[in-house]
Amino acid sequence: MAANRPEARVCVGVIAGARGLKGEVRVKSFTARPEDVGAYGPLSDEAGTRTLRLAVTGPAKDAVIARVEGVADRTAAEALKGTRLYVARDALPAAAEDEFYHADLIGLRVEAVGGVGPAAWGAVKAVHDFGGGALIEIERPDGATVMLPFTKKAVPEVDIAGGRIVVVPPEETTAETDGAGP
Repeated sequence: MAANRPEARVCVGVIAGARGLKGEVRVKSFTARPEDVGAYGPLSDEAGTRTLRLAVTGPAKDAVIARVEGVADRTAAEALKGTRLYVARDALPAAAEDEFYHADLIGLRVEAVGGVGPAAWGAVKAVHDFGGGALIEIERPDGATVMLPFTKKAVPEVDIAGGRIVVVPPEETTAETDGAGP
């Protein structure tokens, strides 16, 4: 999968619930500036079958309040709860140097630095951040997954144009791939 295909989509938020009686929704935004969740044009649901147009009306604790075009009452707003909001990757601004959109990383080929282990070490399956810094999830050729910190030390090279990242594999995984066991 080429991570930077034009049809790639990025999740920019999720509708957390209804607010009030006139159809407003609470949106948990995943954008750098929460109020930008609706600024990149029409959004779609996860399946890509429904188009949603948001107008952010104000801030809320850990969210923003928005109106969704065509939603005029609480019942319709409540029906949207849990809807993940996606935008076309190419609608987003260019990432700064040494910053990456998760959508650009997913699917990249993973290679081990200096040829340690097999050349094709796997592919990026996901990027997670549970609060302690980003982790990159790598699916190995055998289907197993490995999580590495997404730091310069563990991931010294990211080559999006070349479709690959280079990682420093943890010692326990290189021992397994070299056939050496405990």
